[in-house]
Amino acid sequence: MSATRVSRLVRAPRPVVYRALLDAAAIAAWRVPDGMTGHVHEFHPREGGTFRVSLTYRAPENSGKSEAHTDTYHGHFRRLVPDEQVVEVIEFETADPGFAGVMTMTTTLTDAGGGTEVLVEHEGLPGGVRPADNEAGTRMALANLARLVERRPGDEERPPLAPPGS
Repeated sequence: MSATRVSRLVRAPRPVVYRALLDAAAIAAWRVPDGMTGHVHEFHPREGGTFRVSLTYRAPENSGKSEAHTDTYHGHFRRLVPDEQVVEVIEFETADPGFAGVMTMTTTLTDAGGGTEVLVEHEGLPGGVRPADNEAGTRMALANLARLVERRPGDEERPPLAPPGS
């Protein structure tokens, strides 16, 4: 079992970033590495609430952990600290022992540089998940998160994300 830490400055306030961590539509849009699509099957953003998400490769030559081209994972929210932290317990749906096991993903938000520093820590990565691949996928996802929540000149009319559960 190993661990990874990836951070990125996102030019948006913590409440906006936090909402994107707890919004099913936002998760489907941003928590996807390049070359994949996301689908949220179940999402209950409260402490103890459950979720189930699938990430599917666009290219047929890529193989998934759960199905031919898909990585499906499920879990629950262990801890939610509004505008500060989300702790998720995650497990891949797989028959492959290399990808089996429970891991913890902690996302911590802090004020920094006119925006929010987003730190994502994975603990207990299954042996079949290369830390370098996990870090690369997390960097891609954080870049998607930044694109989703950052306001740019001319975005004044763009509505903010809806509050969780709305």
